[in-house]
Amino acid sequence: MDKREMETKVPNNQDVTSMEEKAVDEEAAREDAELKKISAELEELRQTLVRHQADFANYRKRSEKENREAFQRATARVIEGLIPVIDGFEHALAAHREAEYESYRRGFELIYKQLLDNLARLGAERIEPVGKPFDPHLHQAMDRAVTTEHADVTILEVFQPGYVYHGRVLRPAMVRVAVHPNPASNSTVN
Repeated sequence: MDKREMETKVPNNQDVTSMEEKAVDEEAAREDAELKKISAELEELRQTLVRHQADFANYRKRSEKENREAFQRATARVIEGLIPVIDGFEHALAAHREAEYESYRRGFELIYKQLLDNLARLGAERIEPVGKPFDPHLHQAMDRAVTTEHADVTILEVFQPGYVYHGRVLRPAMVRVAVHPNPASNSTVN
């Protein structure tokens, strides 16, 4: 064998080292690519987790709000049903002022007060409009009194009390309203 043939068949140390370096570089490149792929997948999973957590938090808040609103609607219906009972108590208490009914009257007053206290705890408020300006959102004008003794559209008397529950009018107060005399309107109305 001549020298050339031996050189081609036997790789020298430099060639072996460069082939090993190439293999190591290729392996490192593959590992880097796989690491980048895994990092991208991990980041995608993190983003998905963050979105799902936000979606769940929104769902929980929406669900709590809907439950709260459903509870308020149901409570408002119960209170609306109890308003005529309160009216009945008030009529019964106003009707019997005689001394022989005093013990019954005290019992009814305690029950009446207890009922009003429980409704107040639930969030129902009685509209007390006497002396305040007329508000068509809270009051229903049943009568008007022409007078200059009170400011125009001031409520003078309450015929039937109104009730509000968390800002929602369950029943408007039926009232008498003061109006100033206006010669033009008197001739038009009459």
